[in-house]
Amino acid sequence: MIPTGRGNHFDLEPRPPYHDAIMRAESPPSLMTPDPSDSSESEAICTVSALTQKIADLLENEIPPLWIEGEISNFKPAASGHFYFTLKDEKSQISAVMFRFSSQALKFSPENGMKVQCFGAISVYQPRGQYQIKVTRMKPAGVGELQLAFEQLKRKLEDEGLFDPARRRPIPFLPRRVGIVTSGTGAAIRAIITVLTRRYPRLGIIIYPTRVQGDGAASEIAAGIAALNQRVSEPIDVLIVGRGGGSIEDLWAFNEEIVARAIAGSRIPIISAVGHEIDFTIADFVADLRAPTPSAAAELAIPDRQELERRITQCSVRLIRSLENRARRMRREVDREIRTLIGRPRAMIEERAQLVDELVARSVRAVRSLVRYRRESFRAALNRLEPLSPLRILARGYSLTTTEDDCPVTDASMVKKGSRIIVQFGKGQALCRVLAKGDNLKTPRGIQNKLPGIDSKATRLSVNGASTTGENPNE
Repeated sequence: MIPTGRGNHFDLEPRPPYHDAIMRAESPPSLMTPDPSDSSESEAICTVSALTQKIADLLENEIPPLWIEGEISNFKPAASGHFYFTLKDEKSQISAVMFRFSSQALKFSPENGMKVQCFGAISVYQPRGQYQIKVTRMKPAGVGELQLAFEQLKRKLEDEGLFDPARRRPIPFLPRRVGIVTSGTGAAIRAIITVLTRRYPRLGIIIYPTRVQGDGAASEIAAGIAALNQRVSEPIDVLIVGRGGGSIEDLWAFNEEIVARAIAGSRIPIISAVGHEIDFTIADFVADLRAPTPSAAAELAIPDRQELERRITQCSVRLIRSLENRARRMRREVDREIRTLIGRPRAMIEERAQLVDELVARSVRAVRSLVRYRRESFRAALNRLEPLSPLRILARGYSLTTTEDDCPVTDASMVKKGSRIIVQFGKGQALCRVLAKGDNLKTPRGIQNKLPGIDSKATRLSVNGASTTGENPNE
């Protein structure tokens, strides 16, 4: 207790921590307020380094080594083997360092979110004037809230059999359509689409945009998986569910139970693509296949068309060469047999030679038939994807209308009377002028030249065997 003067009496207040040490420390001249009349004023100035050193001496001498408990965050293992991290609780945090000779003795790997007990001494890192604790011993004291929730849900779902490899379904070799559940504006969706279209340009891609972090993101992801599973027309063959990298808090939506059960209940095989290669979520354990990144998920979902064609060609060449080599070996064997049977009747030799020729011809025909069958099967697979092309839709009589600025026209309200539009047919285009707008317009035969807005320079454009009235695009 310290006596404190207030008015005409003294009150007793609790003694602050380390008060005795402070009182015992001599006040150096460099810390005293200089006397303005003192001619040696420069001797009373204390440098930053000197002040930092005195603070370090005070902390390091007066606070003995002690145990401290907190949660690890900002964990950064250096290439030298040293560990740099922060220990925190609900109200405060302190920097910590564990040098290599101490970290090598650990039997576990510290990580963010882990609650630990550390033993060490307080020190001051003088270049930054920052106090820290030099940890020499560390033991687990539990894990942080998110990490604990992760482990608990992981054990629960594992006990239910959701991680059983036997329940995982194979990914289709050549899917016709791929569904994607991720953010519609992130880098992940751009990377996935780029890889898919490069590897197989005719592939159908269905996107269900959702939030991938924050409150409600898990529910949106689960809803997207369910919605794509319910498609009746143009069903999806494989799903990619994921997002780009981030902290454990950013990826937490993919650790929610609702997402895990949506993945487990999907009738469509699912590839999880959450974060980077070092990131693992509950969704990765439940999915049929885990990809280290979103781009890798696209590569796992669809084979490269050019690579398929190259492999087919290589297999055909190797098979033909193998048969040719076999034929040469058989001929050599026949020649050896002829030499050994030179004394036998000539008819026997000719019979064996004819048999060899028949076997060679039969083998070559079989190989060519097999190659032809494989090539036709591959072409049939390509033809099944051909109807999905937008050009095929135009070829059936539909057309695509745009403004002169290439803006698609989907509603009559987007154009004005007298404005010009471009009509794209299955083959060719026509530049036309809007004469009227409405829901059900019919132009009586023979009245076209009498309608306003059509001048004498109007021309007839022939498009795929049919004609339409429009303006000459060269005028």
